[in-house]
Order: sequence, then C-alpha cells, then structure tokens
Amino acid sequence: MTPRRRPGERLVRSYVVTDGRSHPSRNTLDLVTLLIAADDLPLAGQSPEKRRLMELCRPGALSVAEVAGHLELPVSVTKVLIADLIDSGHIVTRAPIPSARPSDTRILQEVLDGLRARL
Repeated sequence: MTPRRRPGERLVRSYVVTDGRSHPSRNTLDLVTLLIAADDLPLAGQSPEKRRLMELCRPGALSVAEVAGHLELPVSVTKVLIADLIDSGHIVTRAPIPSARPSDTRILQEVLDGLRARL
C-alpha cells in the first residue's frame, strides 16, 4: 500500500524543479520585484513550472512573492526559475514603485488647512 500524500505536498522535489541548482544566476530579485512576461516568445521546451509562471505573469505584473505563492514553491526555488526566464528573455523585471514621500511640509500643511476649511 502506498502512503497517502499530504495536502500541499509536492510530487516533485524542489531540486528536480531547479535542475539541482540552489542559487539563481542573478542576485537582483527581491520579494517585491515585479515580473512581466514577454508575449512573443514561445514556451516550447520549458518546464511545466516555468510555463505556469509565464501564464501567471501574462495578464499583468506580479511580484516574486505572489508567483511563489501561486506556484506553491519556496521563494528560493521560484527565484531560480525566474532567473532562468530572465536569462532567456521570457521575463522582464521592474523594481516596485517607491512609496510617495512628501518633500515639503509646507505643502502638507496647506492640504491640511484646505481640508479643515471644507469641514
């Protein structure tokens, strides 16, 4: 009798998914790095995980953390797959949009005064 598989347990080990590699070819990926899929490159010859990653990113940009969650893979494994797709031109990355930082407290005070005047 074969043992039952637990929920969330993968049938394929992570080192098989990454061809035995534990580090990506580039160290520029952060959890919030945005991934954008190229539309014009074929997916033939790509692993099922890489094809799924591309499908996830085709409608719009997703972060590394979001992709890892959807693939149900550790972030370290996901980064190896993403780096491979960047190297092949299938994925383009973009740094996340930085949060807005007001540079002038005078502007904030004018906004606050304007809001108070309306209330």
